[in-house]
Order: sequence, then structure tokens, then C-alpha cells
Amino acid sequence: MPQSRIAGWGRQFVEGEELQPETLDGAPPVLFRGLGRSYGDSSLPAASSPVVVNTTRANRIIHFDPATGVLRAEAGLALFDINRIFLPRGWFVPVTPGTSLVTLGGMVAADVHGKNHHVEGCFGAHVTRLKMRVADGRVLECGPDLERELFLATVAGMGLTGQILEVEFGMRRIPTPWIWQESERVRDIDEYIEVLKQSAKDWPMTVGWLDCLSTGSSLGRGYLMKGRWAQAHEAPARFPKELPRLRVPFTAPEFALSRATVRAANFVIYNAHFQKKKVGLTDPFRFFYPLDAVLDWNRGYGKRGLTQYQCVLPDSAGPGAARRFLEVLTKRGGASFLCVIKDCGPESPAYLSFPRKGISIALDIAVRDDTQALVDALNEHVLTEGGRIYLAKDQFTRPEHFRAMETRLPAFEAVRAKWDPEKKFKSAQSVRLFGD
Repeated sequence: MPQSRIAGWGRQFVEGEELQPETLDGAPPVLFRGLGRSYGDSSLPAASSPVVVNTTRANRIIHFDPATGVLRAEAGLALFDINRIFLPRGWFVPVTPGTSLVTLGGMVAADVHGKNHHVEGCFGAHVTRLKMRVADGRVLECGPDLERELFLATVAGMGLTGQILEVEFGMRRIPTPWIWQESERVRDIDEYIEVLKQSAKDWPMTVGWLDCLSTGSSLGRGYLMKGRWAQAHEAPARFPKELPRLRVPFTAPEFALSRATVRAANFVIYNAHFQKKKVGLTDPFRFFYPLDAVLDWNRGYGKRGLTQYQCVLPDSAGPGAARRFLEVLTKRGGASFLCVIKDCGPESPAYLSFPRKGISIALDIAVRDDTQALVDALNEHVLTEGGRIYLAKDQFTRPEHFRAMETRLPAFEAVRAKWDPEKKFKSAQSVRLFGD
């Protein structure tokens, strides 16, 4: 059924209709949208074109080759269903974001990355073909060696170059469906970065949690998790149980996420990891998707919703870049339950792909009266460090900040203009940032 108001995961609503056709054949030339897990306005319709097409009913698996691991499926297939089908059979996606409740089309459009970016890069690096409908109505295929410019603009292009209909990519064979994990408690942000960079040499997956409200000698205290797929001799023969599903039953009042409550929660989380190191087996659901166990967890941020601020700080900024970023955040009173720093490998050739060699920092922030000023201050600091922000999470960045950060934007805009000169495919985000 069409909806009169649509939101991303950050619960910032716009007026519009979301069509949910049984098939994507003959869909109108408007923005596609999957499960709506992008935080900001990248999958929301522009005011001048207030219609989006939901792809989730177009979710067929078209072909899988067990000899090569190549999977081809419709763009609306959810990662949750890929895991449900293939994980018990010894296969996993090469790159996964922090939620399984995303579609293949969304994974391409955002060029998602995960805990293994320093080893495997982004999801787009593993895509071999895309079937697309472009602005003039043609249906065509593109890939790294076919219509390469269109392919590189579509990967991480936030749906602005055309409608992704099918995705072909390589799955990975895994030895067991279990993860061997080591977690290490760190006393401050400097130790965290040192351990993160050292761990990247030996571990294919790394991620950690930080207390972003701690100050002084404890600034950035937290713990780092390192993981790899467990070998057969290390893991039980049984398949791991999926996480039980809970649901946030109501929208929390604004005071529930005050600075004091976040500080108290961070104190409990940090001190719960009282050992210096913990080692052992865990399941992939807890390791990759812990928040998927809590349905509608975004309601916990109140009726004004949340935004996620995610940036990458390049290695060229030096080892103190993370500390300087956290100092800006704490001085401005930013309070977040979630502060995650990951290691990033080399930059993708896709024009707007987010990661580059360095570290990424992600913060979930409740929307308040001062959120725009906080994002402005963080963006101005990231600019001085030579970094940039992630479009899949953004709702508040100003166009002048993004253009200053993203030196590849003119090349993307040139390809987009070639394939969609009338800008039929646009979003609330592209209006805000690109002036569509």
C-alpha cells in the first residue's frame, strides 16, 4: 500500500509514496528502495518526485554455481535470506555490513563495507555484473569490464544512476558456520588504534566499541574484537542458533538518552569486559549482527529519531587523528551508545565509495536541537584531517562540506549526467547535497 510518509532508519520522515510492485518490470523511472536501513535521506523521495519503488518482492535467486560460488539474484533479495539459505551449506557473502536486514541492491548502492575491509574491501569489489534499467528505459548489463564508467558510478552511487534489477557476485566458502573470536580491553583511544592496526596483520575481521564520553586519560577506552572463521577441529558440528528476537515496544522519551544515562550505560559496558583478553567461539549472528536481535531498536532514540555520523580519517592524518576527533566530540557534548572504529584498507575505484586507507568512526546520535551544529563541527574537523563522510548514513551534512570532502564528485556527476541528463533518479539526499 502507498504510504503518505516515509522514513529511513533514523526516523526522519518525508512526504511521499512507496510503491510495492510484485515485479520490477515496468517500474516507473524513479528511485528504488529496499528495506530502508540507510539512516538518512538517501533512499527517501525528493519533494519534486515524491514516489519510490520498494524492491523487496523482487527477491528471486536466479543462479548459483557451487563450483565457483557465483550467485546471481534479484536486487530485492535480503541478506538475511542469503544467510538463511547459504550459511548452513558452507557459504557466506564476501562482505557484510552490521545488519542482515538489507537488500542486494542496497548493498551495491551504498557499497557496504564490514569488519574485513582491510582484507576484502567493499561489497562492490566482488560484484561481477549488474542488470540495470537506465533513464531512457533501456535494460542493460554493466560490470568491471562492461560499461565500466556506469558500473563505477552505480556502485556507491546511492541509486542515482539507474534502477538495479539484478546483482551477480562471488560468495565465499567457509570452513564452519562459527567464528573464533578474541576480544581485548583497551585503556584509551591511543592504545585502541595501536592494537587495531597490529591486529589487522593477523586477523581478517576487526571491530571495537569505545566509550566516547570518557575523558582525560580514559578518553576512548573500550574493547577491540578480532575474528576469523573457525576451523572444523575448533567448532561443534551443530549449526549455531539464531539470536532470539526482541522488540522495542514504544518510542522512548527524550530524557532516556541524556548524557547522564549514556555515561552510566557506557560505564557498565566497559566494566563488564573486566578481563584483559577473552578468547573463544561465537556465532556469526552475535559477531556480525548483534542489533538485529532487537527489532525497532531505533525507537529507543525517541520521537525525533537518530542520525549516524560516520567518517573515515586517512592514515595520512597521523596516529593522533582518532584522539583529536573524540576531543571535538566530547567538547561539544556528543553522547552516543555506539562508537565504533574499524580499520580500512585501500580506496575502491568506485567514484563515491566511502572507505579509504585509514580508520572509520561511526556514532549513533539522538537528534536534538544542536544536532546540526554538532555535525557541522565534526565535518569541519574531518575536512582538516583529509577525511570524508558516508552517504548511506548522512542526513545533516551541508553541500559545501561534502563537495570539499569528495574530490571524486565531479567525475561521478559527469557519468550521471551522461546516463540520466534529466535527473529522473533523485532522492531527498541528492537534492540536499547535489542541488538536484
